[in-house]
Amino acid sequence: MSKQILIVDDDEKIAKLIEIYLLNEGYRVLKADNGLVALDIIGQQEIDLIVLDVMMPGLDGISVCLKIRETLTTPILMLSAKDGDMDKITGLMTGADDYMVKPFNPLELVARVKSLLRRSSYSAQPVSSSTGHIIKIGPLQVDKETHTASVDGRAVKLTPIEFSILYLLASHPGRVFSSEEIFELIWKDKYFESSNSVTVHISRLRDKLEKEMECEALIKTVWGVGYKIEG
Repeated sequence: MSKQILIVDDDEKIAKLIEIYLLNEGYRVLKADNGLVALDIIGQQEIDLIVLDVMMPGLDGISVCLKIRETLTTPILMLSAKDGDMDKITGLMTGADDYMVKPFNPLELVARVKSLLRRSSYSAQPVSSSTGHIIKIGPLQVDKETHTASVDGRAVKLTPIEFSILYLLASHPGRVFSSEEIFELIWKDKYFESSNSVTVHISRLRDKLEKEMECEALIKTVWGVGYKIEG
């Protein structure tokens, strides 16, 4: 069955434009014109990805994203007319996996949707009896087949991008990856120096891991170079 995508935007014209392009790619589409309706749909339907506008009356996109992240790791592509760095950082820090500024190219939006769905699809793969896909570093265990991570057996809830970054670093212990390398390997897109996406996702990933590891810093910053995980 094709993937089901929820579009949450109070601008009917933009929502319709996105719907047309997604339907053309074979996706099933649901729409909500406000945050409360969106949360109601999410509670009743199986949603594979959410395209979420930030500026909506009532419950805004940031609040909706925070509410979703209390229980779900469904990929979220956030849309906003605000293009400041702090606006993007806020969106990513609240749990969004990607952030696009309005007006946007619908073809680029479709490309980003496909990229997010590819990463999240790993969790649907069958579990292998082999342990070759499992990486263990101290109390941390990362399982590529099930797309899960745990610390001393306790599950760490990660978004698809957070998991992809963690797996990249954990599968190359000791190697330093620059922000540019991480962005191009994970996002499959050209890196722009003004992008804060890697820094924000690393920060969020660290918070989740260190909460379970009693503040032990697993991901190290090599200042002026990048990030690494020691073996």
